[in-house]
Amino acid sequence: CVGSWVTYGLGSANQNLPGFVVMADPLDRGLPKGHAANWGAGFLPGAYQGTYLKPKGLPIDNLNKLKHLSAKGQRDYLDLVSELNHHHAVHHPKEADLAARIESFELAYRMQNSAPEAMDVNSEPEHIKKLYGIDQKPTSHFGKQCLTARRLVERGTRFIQIYSGGNENSRSWDGHNDIKKNHSGFAQETDQPIAALIQDLEQRGLLDETLIVCCGEFGRLPIVQRSPGASNAGRDHNPHAFTTWFCGGGSKGGTSYGATDEIGFKAVQDRVSIADLHATILTLTGIDHHELTFPYNGLDARLTGVEDVRVIKEIIA
Repeated sequence: CVGSWVTYGLGSANQNLPGFVVMADPLDRGLPKGHAANWGAGFLPGAYQGTYLKPKGLPIDNLNKLKHLSAKGQRDYLDLVSELNHHHAVHHPKEADLAARIESFELAYRMQNSAPEAMDVNSEPEHIKKLYGIDQKPTSHFGKQCLTARRLVERGTRFIQIYSGGNENSRSWDGHNDIKKNHSGFAQETDQPIAALIQDLEQRGLLDETLIVCCGEFGRLPIVQRSPGASNAGRDHNPHAFTTWFCGGGSKGGTSYGATDEIGFKAVQDRVSIADLHATILTLTGIDHHELTFPYNGLDARLTGVEDVRVIKEIIA
């Protein structure tokens, strides 16, 4: 996924925190469809996959140090494990999962000192919590995640992905039935926290170097969908046209690019492919999408593939 490629291209700015962090909806709605594959590294080394923060309890398993083990004892233990794993790796040089596992042990050890503080939104002043809507039930959960994202950005995490909604249609932005209720409910949860994140990054001087991308994976058709017996109309999926917006990170504010036909069915003007979108994201992070490659099955693979891809320069400041 794009988060893995960005982390692969830029490396980590903080050796004590993951370079790529993922947060999902905490309201018992489940993971998004596709589950952990959404933030997997694919054929990239496993060290570049997203680190999932659990929405309840400890965000990461075993984040707290073992009380019965001294710091020296834990370090000695990890050194022994590392020595054994590296000895094993010599005889299995092509085992990418093993290399990722070795790195994960070391990262987990370093995270025990840094991650609890980084994810402690309760240490923020009350006016910041209120800005993100943490004091209100509809916005509390997403507000905490957006505030966590800002704290991670400050500490050098490269890529943060937050999901709104879960797996089941009615528990995500999937308005097959009663689209007004569905979309209004999720908008109420996310609108204030996202606006707060933008404002908070700007007032801290971080917005110019932080790119925010907000999108789904498709739009909704401009025609009614009504299930038998349903009283409120919904709308079905539309893969032909949907909207993505950028903010900060070198993108040009107040700019609209592309358009649909008169009923919003298909993109007809300045059409943008997903590969174009990815190329533009990489450009805004300082990466040439032609040069960011990884050798796989005899090819220099790229996030943007081999088709004709263009950077959307019209939305770059």
